[in-house]
Amino acid sequence: MKNDFFKYQAQTTPFASGFEVDRAEGCYIYGKDSRAYLDFVAGVSANTLGHSHPKIVQAIKDQADRYLHVMVYGEYAQQKPVALCELLAKVTPEPLEVTYLVNSGAEAIDGALKLAKRYTGREEIISFKDSYHGNTHGALSVSGNEVHKRAFRPLLPGIHFIEFNQEKDLEHITQKTAGVIVETIQGAAGFIMPENDFFTKLKRRCEDVGALLILDEIQPGFGRTGKLFAFEHFGVVPDILVMGKGMGGGVPVGAFMASREVMQSLSHSPKLGHITTFGGNPLIAAASYTTLLEVLESGIMGSIQAKEKCFRDLLVHPAIKKINGMGLMLALDLGTPEYCLQVAKRCMEKGLIVFWQLYKNNFMRITPPLTISENEIEEGCKIIIDVLNGK
Repeated sequence: MKNDFFKYQAQTTPFASGFEVDRAEGCYIYGKDSRAYLDFVAGVSANTLGHSHPKIVQAIKDQADRYLHVMVYGEYAQQKPVALCELLAKVTPEPLEVTYLVNSGAEAIDGALKLAKRYTGREEIISFKDSYHGNTHGALSVSGNEVHKRAFRPLLPGIHFIEFNQEKDLEHITQKTAGVIVETIQGAAGFIMPENDFFTKLKRRCEDVGALLILDEIQPGFGRTGKLFAFEHFGVVPDILVMGKGMGGGVPVGAFMASREVMQSLSHSPKLGHITTFGGNPLIAAASYTTLLEVLESGIMGSIQAKEKCFRDLLVHPAIKKINGMGLMLALDLGTPEYCLQVAKRCMEKGLIVFWQLYKNNFMRITPPLTISENEIEEGCKIIIDVLNGK
């Protein structure tokens, strides 16, 4: 299988491991080598409740027994997509009330950009340096790393970049600006947190000039920081909320959410302002609804702060320069990309799955399933410390 993987499946790096997966359950992935690997990555923050969570699996089976795809998005009323959107409306603050379901976080970003332009009638989008929003042409256009963009230009015009956490740069947001798109926690840059009430000042500036604030919660959303969405820590509410990754508990999904007034602007002039064949797929919606309900009802978000503390207490070593992020969205600064890759490889050999950050390869991500136990945290952290000690 490994040979066929490299022969027939497109690769995204020159150094993919080709790790052969047999099955996955809880916080472990089992290889064809019959070994269990503790997962500190969770499919890059996607497996919110771990692998093969029984409630999610059962929801998928139940829906598959009824029907799969029946019509393009937005035409038929189907139980699970409607229930998911209704639940999202109940658990998010005003003015968020209407959800557009799509297939991925990147598509949700594209939809959010279109929505901001359509509603405001403006063309300019403000984004942030070192931001990452996905790899479709639209999402890549508002991502802030030129190394990853240069080979694919020309991209969207009218995109301008400012510095994250720099209040003086907010003056670049003007009455020409349709929307400002920002990650609540900058992901690919090493889990950079907002500082000094930056979001409060950003939101105020957007309101002053009539621009829409688009918050990218694709990675920190669905309980990863101890709240359902990370923006709840910072006292702001976006005009457009973008979600994905952990929303589906392991299935491909994305969504963008806004007030009814804003969202309705996609329905006319032209009609079908955004359209997707498989967005709102009932199988995916069943998994997403079950994931959201379990995150809300299980009390798991109440354990995140203690689990973060456990990681921070155990991951103390001279080789770890600092730990960025919050909750179960942490990044270890190991100094250099070469050393980080070396540590990740050695951890895998010892039965622990870790990964590096897209832009800042000196950072090693720690984004396990929210269901991880303190014993599993201790097990994985011991492996990391042993590797850092050269064992």
